[in-house]
Order: sequence, then C-alpha cells, then structure tokens
Amino acid sequence: MLKPAAASFALAAAGLIAAASLHARVDETVVTVADRTADRRVDISIGGRPFTSYIYPTSLEKPVLYPIRSAGGAVVTRGYPLEPKPGERADHPHHVGHWFNYGDVNGYDFWGHSFETPAANLAKTGSIVHKAIARIITGKSQGELTVSADWVVPGSTLLREETRFIFSGAARRRAIDRITTWTAADKAVTFNDTKEGAFGIRVARALEQPSSEKVTFVGADGKKEAAPRLDNTGVTGRYTGSDGKTGDDVWGTRGPWMSLTGTIEGEPITLAILDHPSNHGYPTYWHARGYGLFAANPFGQKGYDPKQEPVTFTLQPGQSVTFRHRILVVDGQLTHEQLQKEHEGFAKERGR
Repeated sequence: MLKPAAASFALAAAGLIAAASLHARVDETVVTVADRTADRRVDISIGGRPFTSYIYPTSLEKPVLYPIRSAGGAVVTRGYPLEPKPGERADHPHHVGHWFNYGDVNGYDFWGHSFETPAANLAKTGSIVHKAIARIITGKSQGELTVSADWVVPGSTLLREETRFIFSGAARRRAIDRITTWTAADKAVTFNDTKEGAFGIRVARALEQPSSEKVTFVGADGKKEAAPRLDNTGVTGRYTGSDGKTGDDVWGTRGPWMSLTGTIEGEPITLAILDHPSNHGYPTYWHARGYGLFAANPFGQKGYDPKQEPVTFTLQPGQSVTFRHRILVVDGQLTHEQLQKEHEGFAKERGR
C-alpha cells in the first residue's frame, strides 16, 4: 500500500507546483531560498519560479531534494511514494528525489531503508536525521543552503554530516552543487563494497529507458495496481557516459560524468551528474539503471565488477571526507562535447 505524503507537505507543495509552467522561459535572476520550518522544508525558486525543495518529513529515512524541475518547469524526479502519479513505477520506495547515502556502513543499510523495510531488518538499518539549518543565502546569481544531519543506527550515531547546497540558474538551465562532509563520530566508520549507493536521483517516468519487463505501476486511483504489466508509453530516456557508452551499457562503468536525455511533454531535457576530481573514488562508478535510478557510487568496486577485489573506505573517529558533485538540468539535448566542457569547468572549481 502506498504511503501518503504528509498533509503539510502536500499543501506547501501545491502552491509551488501550480506556479510552474512547462513552456515558460526565464532569464537568470534572483535565487530565493525560503525556510518553511513548520512544514519541515526549505523552498528554492529562481526568478519566482519553483526549482526544488530540501525536505525532511518524518515519513522519510533521510532528507532529500524533492521535486527537481527544469528551467521550463518540467519535473524531472519521480513522484512516488510522496505524490504517486498514475503510470509511474511503484517500486523502490527509498528512491525519493535526490539523496546521498550508502548501503553498507559498518554493516548498516542506509540506502534501502524505507517505510517498507521488514521489521526483522530494522536492527541493521540506519537513518539520516536532519539536525539544523546553519545558513540560508538568497542572491542574484546563486542561492545557498547549509544544513547538518546525523547518520544514526540503533543505539549510536556513526557520522556527522554538513552539506552546503549551491543553487543557480539561467534561461534553459538549472544547477545544484552539493558539497557534503562526513565526519566519523566516536568510532571508526567503514564503507564496505556494495553497488547500493550513493549520490542518487530517481527520475520521472518520461526519463526512464524503455523496458521489456512487466512491472507494477501506480493506477489511476493513486494506488499500486494488482498485477504487473508492460507499458512504455511516454518513456524516452537514454543514458550517455563520458566514455561514449549508451543505454544499459553504462551500468557499472567509471567516468567523470554521466548524462540522461529524454523528452517531457515534447520538450527535450538533459539531466547530468558531474563528479569532482577531488572526490574519493574519482572517477566514480555509475549505478545508472534504465528503470529510473541515476546514481554515482564512489565506494563500490566488486559490486559492479566481480573480477575486481572488494574495496573499503574507513574514517577514524573525528576524521572527515568531503564530496563535491553537480546536478545539471538543461532544457535541450547537450552533446558529448558540451557535457565534457561542463565537466571541465566544474573540475576547475575548488574551495567554492
């Protein structure tokens, strides 16, 4: 059974969604970052048009950015399970908007934890708990949000997290820079080798790749349909890696960037994730699946290539690691050369 979104979330989101227009185009202008503490969210808009929200409802096991929109107003993230839309896949309820966590941290699963986690598995799962909003900046060319959170497991806290989001936009373009620092608390923290991670986005139905398998969808009544079926109506997505591989062949490859192109209501969209050269594990492995999961994993190796030796990454108590990534949403289809230039520009940025 689908878990309904909290009433406060639905009411707060309604005004933002109504404000979006799929075909409008705006110039670069003020990026507004507005704290809505009572609704457990921070709303980000550009030129008065909704872009995304940082949300931390009690119904989720981690804070996420949800939804994410293009400059033209197209929603590029899936609605399920917060706002189920007819025709969406009703799977993986832990895939919500954009998030950053991992599937094996000292043996605890932060990645797959959701309201559907079996009770028998809860003792080995973890949650990321929002703690505070440290800074909000509204600006002409960019807006910023800095937040803190704890990675908690039964009986203890493994990691302290500080994340700085930088939001920017122009006509036909939106970008999110995420700079996240994890600091081990009072014990060593080890990220063990698994494919289940880490910097993820669950994309809208239109950006999925066509499938030959029957799956379970959300029905017209907003609930899971009783039986799986095959339906690729409106599905237009295609991955392209920095190495030139496309489609399903990108899974488990390594590279500095990955893009996903498709059309939403007839409008071309490019969604890309850029990995920064300063990151551990660079260039990252890509956990990019045709069913709509688009993720970068800096910790897995054997999880993607069984011929490789397993790897681990350990933080000693008080030790930190910082990751920098960029999410790019463009109205239009970027070429391989254009995406390569985007990454080259991002790679030159340090200490931002």
